[in-house]
Amino acid sequence: MQIILLTHSREVSKKTNTGQLVQQSIPQTLTIIWQRTHPDKKLLRLIESGNTALVYPSEEKDNSVAHYEFENFILIDSTWQEARKIYNRSPYLQKLPKIELLSDSQSKYTLRRNQLVGGLCTAECAIELLLAKGKTDLAMELDLSFKNFIL
Repeated sequence: MQIILLTHSREVSKKTNTGQLVQQSIPQTLTIIWQRTHPDKKLLRLIESGNTALVYPSEEKDNSVAHYEFENFILIDSTWQEARKIYNRSPYLQKLPKIELLSDSQSKYTLRRNQLVGGLCTAECAIELLLAKGKTDLAMELDLSFKNFIL
């Protein structure tokens, strides 16, 4: 399983960015800085492999797919407003199968305003993916880092 963080350039320097926790807890995480006019070639190759899904709410409910079908997961690492822009300006993302994570608990991330109701931050998405893939130890390690981060 590989997590790919498609990160907005402004996120890299934000102290409230939880993508950094994912990177620290899961060393094989691939971080790619999103560029509107020059999509990353490595990312495009991963997408072309057919074993990659985007973790993103699907507008059409029957468009979502099961997590177990994939090994590579792209998370857009940015604010919800920026994530929508990245998605809307990246046709290669729109063609991907989408996985919508439905958590039993509400997001604990409160470090930013204007959070999407029912939305999860990057670290919480990664935790849910790890749990779904049976990687409980990694999920618990990341969850502990996340809890310390939001204190």
